[in-house]
Amino acid sequence: MEDQEALALQADWADISQGLRKDLGNQLYTQWIRPIQLGSFNAQTGTLELFLPTEFAANWVNDRFHDRLSLAWKIARSEVRQLSIKVQPGRRKLADIDLRGEDGFGHRAANDATLAMESIGEDGFTSSVGLDPTQTFAAFVTGTTNVLAKNAAERMARTEKPQFSPLYLKAATGQGKTHLLHAIGHSYLQAHPRARIFYCSAERFMVEFVQALKSGEMMEFKSRLRGFDLLLVDDIQFIIGKASAQEELLYTIDALLAEGKRLVFAADRAPQALDGVEPRLLSRLSMGLVADIQPADIELRRQILESKLTRFAPLDVPADVIEFLARTINRNVRELVGGLNKLVAYAQLTGQDVSLQLAEEQLTDILSANRRRITIDEIQRTVCQFYRIDRAEMSSKRRARAVVRPRQVAMYLAKVLTPRSYPEIGRKFGGRDHSTVIHAVRLIEDLRKRDADMDGDVRSLLRQLES
Repeated sequence: MEDQEALALQADWADISQGLRKDLGNQLYTQWIRPIQLGSFNAQTGTLELFLPTEFAANWVNDRFHDRLSLAWKIARSEVRQLSIKVQPGRRKLADIDLRGEDGFGHRAANDATLAMESIGEDGFTSSVGLDPTQTFAAFVTGTTNVLAKNAAERMARTEKPQFSPLYLKAATGQGKTHLLHAIGHSYLQAHPRARIFYCSAERFMVEFVQALKSGEMMEFKSRLRGFDLLLVDDIQFIIGKASAQEELLYTIDALLAEGKRLVFAADRAPQALDGVEPRLLSRLSMGLVADIQPADIELRRQILESKLTRFAPLDVPADVIEFLARTINRNVRELVGGLNKLVAYAQLTGQDVSLQLAEEQLTDILSANRRRITIDEIQRTVCQFYRIDRAEMSSKRRARAVVRPRQVAMYLAKVLTPRSYPEIGRKFGGRDHSTVIHAVRLIEDLRKRDADMDGDVRSLLRQLES
């Protein structure tokens, strides 16, 4: 029962998280919401625990997002009446980090509170790195679209001096650039346990820069920043237009490169496409290697889904469901994995088998967002080519089986693949009544269940139309 309750909470949190991502934007979501871990739920008091990795992060989320999180949880689950947002158990508070008067980054402990992981060496040297422990090279699935970036990232993390620095990873949202940043940090820290590594978003760089400027601590800020062995900066596009911060980053890059240090940047566009960035900084960002991560092709999407299946054993996820998800959820890898997780969580919570029908029912929003705009005209043309009939038969009054069945298939596909209503679909098929369309849709749905040939025809047409 407790396991079911935990799964239910995780499923609700997955939905709430997706909503917050849309409301807050990817940058705020990644920095403050994604690190949240669910704790226990006290049914008697209605209190749900939310954990963050540091005291600073917990206070920040509590101050700025408590009301929004509370409302979202109350809507999703009425028995959650209040939230307790605090530091994750086992994490030391900033006041407890007092080795050498600094943390292992060379930061003064009071000034750096968003660091999410601690690793303590044999001599008591503390190295705190804001890295996701799940995002390693071993967990990164490689395909033709990302192999260059993966190999470059691995080379950057090796013990010998890298052939290029900085490394600039360019990819659209959800294609793996942040994963590779974290993986570089993990691998480098494993090889160099005493290394000083700084991982941050460009937005966080801006926040710390402004705070140092206002508090008159710019010399300390510069000294700390230039003391790192590895600098990892994500979403560099968000530093656009901040002239003073750009200048400081430029000087930092020059200082680190002069000392043979390693730098990795990630962004959703190439350096030359960063509007508002001064030319000298653009030159530094692109002087090493710019590694482009292309959107995952269908083969890589299959591999990614297959790599996740072991987590769900003994639950069976049929091959046709994996194929359906890989073909349909094609915008980014994050949505692909999120769709699989949501589907499996729903099946586990309701005791249902994972099936194509369940996937189509429960992933409506994700599937709709990923499907390209398909028109009824395109459907009619594709169906006519497939069954080798004249296009005019889609609107004709002929009742011969050779034309009626393809027409019904086209009506079914129009309902599945477009947002058009039954009357609208009927008008595109020679002004037919909406009841005719309803009959066609129900008939093809039934035939797909008991006629393997019909199901095969529809699957083939779906692949053609969605490719």
